[in-house]
Amino acid sequence: MNLTSPTQVRALLDELDVRPSKGLGQNFLIDANVLRILIDAAGLTSEDRVLEVGPGLGVLTEALAGQVAELVAVEKDRRLAARLVQRFAEDETVSIVNGDMLKQRIDCLGSGRLRKVVANLPYRPGTRILVDLVRNLMPPDLMVLTIQREVAERLTAEVGGKDYGLLSVWVRRLYDVELVKVVSPTCFWPAPAVTSAIVRLVRHDRRLLSDETARVFYALTKHVFSMRRKQVVTALRKVDGDLHMGESACQAWLKGRDLPETARPQVLDVADWCALAAQIVP
Repeated sequence: MNLTSPTQVRALLDELDVRPSKGLGQNFLIDANVLRILIDAAGLTSEDRVLEVGPGLGVLTEALAGQVAELVAVEKDRRLAARLVQRFAEDETVSIVNGDMLKQRIDCLGSGRLRKVVANLPYRPGTRILVDLVRNLMPPDLMVLTIQREVAERLTAEVGGKDYGLLSVWVRRLYDVELVKVVSPTCFWPAPAVTSAIVRLVRHDRRLLSDETARVFYALTKHVFSMRRKQVVTALRKVDGDLHMGESACQAWLKGRDLPETARPQVLDVADWCALAAQIVP
């Protein structure tokens, strides 16, 4: 069966009595060229252990299977998961998990050694899934993902730009991010209301933060970016507990980083946020 054929995709969905769900982000990839670009960007080897999220009918699963040592695909829709279980029943390298990726941990799936993620992420929960993967105790070495274009723009935004924010900082603490391709809605069926993009996230080796300081880093950035129109000094002066920093101390720290004392959150780069977390860690 050709899963990049809209006619055959519709016929298979009718056979399974499945109507694409907006809530589950069920927009099925039907463009063979986009599929090839997605696979090529992952640079797969026969030793790779890969996670796929939201395999749907399995168009990407079919392309991944046989290329890698282990493939775990997590599908929330029980009917689609059952179809995939049947399809790959004789392939010992492929495991199908019927469940919600937001309730899974990558280090607990399959062999527990999944180091790459290749996926067309479901639109609605896609950002939350990405954050969970980044914040996992064992973040993947590489992720190649199809996501909403607006999310891709946040991941690749320049410091100080309108799209630069909390997601940019959290992801780029660990990853270098590359925009691989913008993907038209017509590459999916049914066509989503938004444009998509393929992004490639590669773990870098720049140790910007100790493991002990990571908790403070996440709490700090979440708090200050929730007040992104306020100055960093104001946000830290008004918070209680571990994140509190006096006005004069914060101003002195900003000056030492060659940042204006009136700086707002979006003008601090990832290294600045890591340094500030280290500065205020109890």
